[in-house]
Amino acid sequence: MTSPTPPFTKRVRAPGAPFVVAIDGPAASGKSSTAQWVADQTGCLHIDSGSLYRAATALALDAAGGAPLAEARVLEAARGITLEAAGRSFVPALRGAALEEAIRSPAVTQHVSEVARMPGVRAWVNARVRDAAARRDVVVDGRDIGTAVFPDADVKIYLVADPWERARRRLMQRLGRAPADAEIAEETERLVQRDARDAAQSVPAKDAVLIDTTYLTQEEQVGRIVALVRAVRS
Repeated sequence: MTSPTPPFTKRVRAPGAPFVVAIDGPAASGKSSTAQWVADQTGCLHIDSGSLYRAATALALDAAGGAPLAEARVLEAARGITLEAAGRSFVPALRGAALEEAIRSPAVTQHVSEVARMPGVRAWVNARVRDAAARRDVVVDGRDIGTAVFPDADVKIYLVADPWERARRRLMQRLGRAPADAEIAEETERLVQRDARDAAQSVPAKDAVLIDTTYLTQEEQVGRIVALVRAVRS
């Protein structure tokens, strides 16, 4: 169900200013895959802000050698990371080499929430995302995109879904098969704990359009967002 309020109004933009779509929501709400699809259909470029946190975490874990991930260590490790355009996306890279494989490891998944709560790292990520979006129309997904990163975004979306359904979708993607109820229950517990840790960065913008995707196909939720983008852009 899409919330009927608040009314979505066009924002006044400077001539030539990039068009920004902000997509927020909790873990496993389908933000990144939906944002990529919306970008493909609207001619924008996709920025997954979470990939920057993952890239910083991956390099910091490498440098730490088992030591605790202090904020200063993470920022030092992240210093060489850039966002590079690749197809219809911006991807994190180190000295021109994409980091996509390294950032999806179980170790990174375990520690990325901790890193994402570090104020200095959040400031670093937000600056990189704004730099990438300075001259291109973008669809950006993450935790506080419509509140902290782009409070004046042209379109703000907040995706939600029942934790059980989010867990089921995540396991389907990870395992490539239908998960058992016991597996879903275990993953649901992990997601609920993650939601609690990320609560401060997961508040929807007051003017965001809420879309509950629990009973929507991805095609349906993408279609709703694309329709909003086209209405605001026209």
